Amino acid sequence: MREKLTERDVQKIQQEIEHRKLVVRKEAIEAVKEARAQGDLSENFEYYAAKRHKNQNESRIRYLERMLKTADIVTDTSREDEVGMDDIVEVEFEEDGEIIVLDYKTDRVQTEAELKDRYQEQLRLYTKALEQITRKKVKEQIIYSFTLCKEIHLEDYKND
Repeated sequence: MREKLTERDVQKIQQEIEHRKLVVRKEAIEAVKEARAQGDLSENFEYYAAKRHKNQNESRIRYLERMLKTADIVTDTSREDEVGMDDIVEVEFEEDGEIIVLDYKTDRVQTEAELKDRYQEQLRLYTKALEQITRKKVKEQIIYSFTLCKEIHLEDYKND
């Protein structure tokens, strides 16, 4: 069965392939060279580990390239003010009859404001969708930043 990918999926896969070819491959080759230089390969664990890592990287590149080659590209026809195919509400839970929305982010940012500016509209759309689906009020929106290691509460949001 062929994978169904959006343009955004294709871009992410292409970025991973590029990273693996330009960065990981060079590091893996260098690690093999360094391990080989240690001498006797028959008892050289570092050599076998480095070779294995290099082979796993090459295997992943081939897998991703094959996926792109055989994939069906689908389009997300949702409007900008709708939750679309690639949009996933990561955590939603109920507390005292109301909903709390929690979205995890891995963006490398320096400040909370960067994440708020970047994702406030996205969480507004999630809120709107959840309220329509569940018929319950969203009382809180939270972004958890892995980079900043903290919760960011979005205080002033509007449910249009």
